[in-house]
Amino acid sequence: MAQRVAVPDGANKKTSRVRVAVRLRPYMDNQDEKDEGPCVRGLDSQNLEIINWRNATETVKYHFDAFHGEQTTQQEVFVSSVKPILPHILTGQNASVFAYGPTGAGKTHTMMGSSDQPGVIPRAVSEVFKLVKAKDEDEGWDYSIGMSYLEIYNEKVLDLLSPSSQDLPIREDKDKNILIPGLTLTTISSFSDFDKHFVPASLNRTTASTKLNQRSSRSHAVLLIKVVRTQRALPHRQQTGKLYLIDLAGSEDNRRTGNQGIRLKESGAINLSLFTLSKVVDSLNSGTAVRVPYRDSKLTRLLQDSLGGSAHSVMITNIAPEYKYYFDTFNALNFASKSKLIVNKPFTCETVAVLPVKRAKEDHKAGGSGAEPQKKRHKDDRKTEQDGSSPSAHFYSPSEPSVMDRLVALEKLMMNCQDKDKLSMLSVAQSRKEIQELKEKQREFESKAMLFSRLAGEKSSAKQEPAFTNNSAPLQRKQSTATNAKKQQAVVQPLQVFQPLQQLAVVKKQSVCVKKERKISDEVEPPDGKENSWESQLDTSVLEHSRQKILHILNTGSLKELKGLQQIGDKKAKLILGWREIHGHFINVSGENVELRSFITQLSTTIPHL
Repeated sequence: MAQRVAVPDGANKKTSRVRVAVRLRPYMDNQDEKDEGPCVRGLDSQNLEIINWRNATETVKYHFDAFHGEQTTQQEVFVSSVKPILPHILTGQNASVFAYGPTGAGKTHTMMGSSDQPGVIPRAVSEVFKLVKAKDEDEGWDYSIGMSYLEIYNEKVLDLLSPSSQDLPIREDKDKNILIPGLTLTTISSFSDFDKHFVPASLNRTTASTKLNQRSSRSHAVLLIKVVRTQRALPHRQQTGKLYLIDLAGSEDNRRTGNQGIRLKESGAINLSLFTLSKVVDSLNSGTAVRVPYRDSKLTRLLQDSLGGSAHSVMITNIAPEYKYYFDTFNALNFASKSKLIVNKPFTCETVAVLPVKRAKEDHKAGGSGAEPQKKRHKDDRKTEQDGSSPSAHFYSPSEPSVMDRLVALEKLMMNCQDKDKLSMLSVAQSRKEIQELKEKQREFESKAMLFSRLAGEKSSAKQEPAFTNNSAPLQRKQSTATNAKKQQAVVQPLQVFQPLQQLAVVKKQSVCVKKERKISDEVEPPDGKENSWESQLDTSVLEHSRQKILHILNTGSLKELKGLQQIGDKKAKLILGWREIHGHFINVSGENVELRSFITQLSTTIPHL
């Protein structure tokens, strides 16, 4: 069970601002052909000024957490800027130190150093081992230290401890921790053990020569020191702290570096990642950004904990005093001044092992489940009796101090749970209960609806049966349409009653003859001289109602209603409207038997619905 424990007490605040230190590289006369002197100088231990490029008579002043001048040693840089954050990793928190600046400003020298003047990386690792050794063994914690070393070259994550590895992915676990699956983690027990792995891995890093730097870093290097401390006594708490030591590649102006071919591609990847880093800083400082573009670059993805995340961060900005580096220095100072406004929220990454309690519960469940678990339990009981101890006494005896300590520790963990987790659990339980109630109500409504639909179907079928006395053979062949009509009656709603009338009230234009002041007989003889059997089987009132319906549409219907009649389009409907306006209302309706029969038959089936 993993938990995030916020940093307590007033000494360690719940928020930690990114500390920014600026280091000025010594002035090199051989690089300044015009001998113009330095363009930047330090005022005190926290302030410096640079000449304003808009007005050479003015200067722009900056204030940072620390300023390291040209005479500052590696030891002073480490003690004042890096050493204060190292104790946090022994308590399960994260820390990061990264060097930023233009190419040739001394970033690699600050982080790596030399054999005579070791840099931040060897001094920080040595300090971590000293802190672990200084811990009292009576505290009841065991410490283990591991290291990983990687580089980001052309947006590819490469393992420097395993040079044969390919591009590694960057993932995020459920606790929002950044991890790299497949990255080599080597356990180290002393500084000499670290040096044995680190020096050969550093030679695998990609470097090249440019016009501005004889040994220019062509990739971003990241060293990870992982410290895990485990509690000896129950409940075996485990805290994991990580220290990121990052040497960034410098931004380059290809007009001055003379990069071509593969060097130009490398420079483009470096500048793009640094540009994304500046966008991340701007988004964090704005406070209104919906999305922080961490995923736009592999570098910012790895620095997610360091910038706006959960780490105690220190940024060492390296600058050069020569005038030809003026704009690079000016941009680096502006970026550093924006970075110091970023606020991180550190927390302790802690894991609690409760395996003995879980095992006791499993044994308790297995004991009452069947015959085989009981046999195993009897065997265990015999073994423990021979040894002079019993499992029940081991797990359930409240008088044992280890059991009491475990219970007290579990109670404290439950009390330290955040209110948000409790509220979320309550809200989830409440929402599940509401969903169950809604499902039960839905089932009741569905059962009632099915019952009502059955009753309505029975009533409608009882009403429709006496409407027709269908005994002739031709109408018996069309039982499928009649059954369809009965099925529709069960689901027809009151608002849909007039819709079938508009669809069925259609006749062919050839079958409609409209004449002024002329009456035609209602009875139309069939063309073959036979008796019209379908009219004899229909009620006269139904026939009269259908004819009156058509006559009503012809006399008062709109253009849209006339177009609804069968085979009467827009042109014919307009002709009917014109005839009606000139000669008045129509008196009677006559038509051929076939078309009129089909219309009246269809219309008569819809009349019982009304």
